[in-house]
Amino acid sequence: MNTFAVRTFAIALGSLAVAAIASLSIAADKPAPATDVFKEPTKEPAKPSPLDFKVKDIDGKDVDLSQFKGKVVMLVNVASKCGNTPQYKPLEALYEKYKDQGLVIIGFPANEFGKQEPGSNADIKEFCESTYQVKFPMMSKIVVKGEGIHPLYAYLTDKSKTGEFGGEITWNFAKFIVDRNGNLIARLNPKTQPDSPKVVAEIEKALAAKPAEKTADAR
Repeated sequence: MNTFAVRTFAIALGSLAVAAIASLSIAADKPAPATDVFKEPTKEPAKPSPLDFKVKDIDGKDVDLSQFKGKVVMLVNVASKCGNTPQYKPLEALYEKYKDQGLVIIGFPANEFGKQEPGSNADIKEFCESTYQVKFPMMSKIVVKGEGIHPLYAYLTDKSKTGEFGGEITWNFAKFIVDRNGNLIARLNPKTQPDSPKVVAEIEKALAAKPAEKTADAR
């Protein structure tokens, strides 16, 4: 191998090494919280809010999440063939128990983790209704991590916008709780049970808090 070829090869190796280090640095900037994160309900309207986004429901109809401002909202990325799938049962139980007090649970099917949500929206709807009698709002399949990520989840996981609640989604059934003012107040790891005492306590505290005047008339 002549001198020119050796130099070219060395430069190429160096470039690859720099790219690899840069990729690792970017990944390190987006770690998910190691433990569940909880905060007190807020006293001012969110600017911006996770509820500023628009999505489509499981039947393909447009849904403006701002309609839920003034309520306590749990956002969950779900899957039908996951070890965490039985969480549908306590999620539905929570919804039935607290919906009249203002709790809304919203499911977002996603296929990024282990390809555990391979079906169509119709398949997902039938599974949820027949297996777990799910009545809380279910949205159409979206991307919650990587290429094509939905703007809602791009916002939720961006640490520059959501601080300690940010970081990439690591698996199915990660949960975010939004208070009556549209502010994030909790992020729960996928394995955290929705009906665990600490989660129920956070929900009850958020439900008991009054929304700021600007969102008091939200539906």
